[in-house]
Amino acid sequence: MKRFISLLLALLMLLPVCPALADQPKPIETIPYDELPEPRDGLHYYLLLCVDQWSGKPNNLGNTDGIVLLTLDTRAHRIMLTSIIRDALVVRPDGVIGRINYIAKNYGPEALVKVISSHLGVKIEKYVLFDFQQVANIVDYMGGVELTVNASEASYLRRYPLDSDQTTPKMNRAGTYLFTGRAAVIYMRIRKAGGGGDFMRTQRARTVLSTLADKCRNMSYDQARALVDSIAKNTTMTNMTMEEMVQAMEQAYNLRSCTIEELRIPQDDAVSPISYAGMSVQEIDWVKSREDMKDFLENSWLVLNDDEDDFID
Repeated sequence: MKRFISLLLALLMLLPVCPALADQPKPIETIPYDELPEPRDGLHYYLLLCVDQWSGKPNNLGNTDGIVLLTLDTRAHRIMLTSIIRDALVVRPDGVIGRINYIAKNYGPEALVKVISSHLGVKIEKYVLFDFQQVANIVDYMGGVELTVNASEASYLRRYPLDSDQTTPKMNRAGTYLFTGRAAVIYMRIRKAGGGGDFMRTQRARTVLSTLADKCRNMSYDQARALVDSIAKNTTMTNMTMEEMVQAMEQAYNLRSCTIEELRIPQDDAVSPISYAGMSVQEIDWVKSREDMKDFLENSWLVLNDDEDDFID
């Protein structure tokens, strides 16, 4: 009995130095993929994914740290970019809560498409998955990308092992530079500089994509078609055929005069940082995020003319 009491007292003395238990995430309410409505006529979703590897391996994917949903609305004449933070908690295909950027690695990109669809409330079917080098190759094919960096970002990029010719002029202080593909990827990966953490990282990805899209505004059809060939050659995995890629290009080409609109999921009022399963993650209010996504998609100054089945002022 004395031994038992002594052991119990020893355990009680150790409790204060034991780490606190991790937060338990709240249940996540989703919409089953099969119950999602088909996109209305003229609305097209393309999920753009990037793994954290310079050389992507289809049979051994890295984490999907880059997640951007490209939405083309050919009826309302809109181009929309929606980025999702990499450490968002979601319901995995096995029903367990986990990080979103592990889904493609453990279950495949098709599973990630369905997970994102069921959490955002929009039915996505098509995806294209890249690695870092493929993104760099596409940026280089387009002649680089002009980006403006602040002092903190410039300091980070100077410390990173960039060759002197990977920005024009050579990276020095805050300002605007022409980035090569490799430098653009490194810029998009910045997390601990410039403020904002992973939230700002998603903004940098949207900035690069929207800036590249701006470069496409003056392309001829033949130049746009050649760009599709470059993208197809620099793809790790996709469920799109070449014909479908060309169709997507034609949709975007016809919208090239549009202002590119952006959304980040989650918004500030729909996220809380917690510790879960030994990780720092973001707990998302997915009901609120679905409302934000719905509002984003419907936020058009155009109205539907039922008689002509088209949009007018």
